[in-house]
Amino acid sequence: QVQLVESGGGLVQPGGSLRLSCAASGSIFSMYAMGWYRQAPGKQRELVATIRSGGRTNYTDSVKGRFTISRDNAKSTVALQMNTLKPEDTAVYYCNAVWSVLSYWGQGTQVTVSS
Repeated sequence: QVQLVESGGGLVQPGGSLRLSCAASGSIFSMYAMGWYRQAPGKQRELVATIRSGGRTNYTDSVKGRFTISRDNAKSTVALQMNTLKPEDTAVYYCNAVWSVLSYWGQGTQVTVSS
């Protein structure tokens, strides 16, 4: 069992930056592939970025060059640095942990990009 708690969301102007953090507890964090997903109103949840246990990263095309995912296995945390934010990045952002057939989700944190 893994518990995930996100933090760092908020309101930011277009072109601004935010850093999301996800703290994990309850299992061996380093074994898990971690990811950030987002869900905008009226839309399906979509992948934003993932980072494997070995550190390999993957990003959806719309955030490449603007977002960076990272993990700290010693602290059991995963972060999403978001730069040059756009209004279309507005969504609830969710942290996800996957290992084998097991998948866990955080409660989500709201990111709003608006002037």
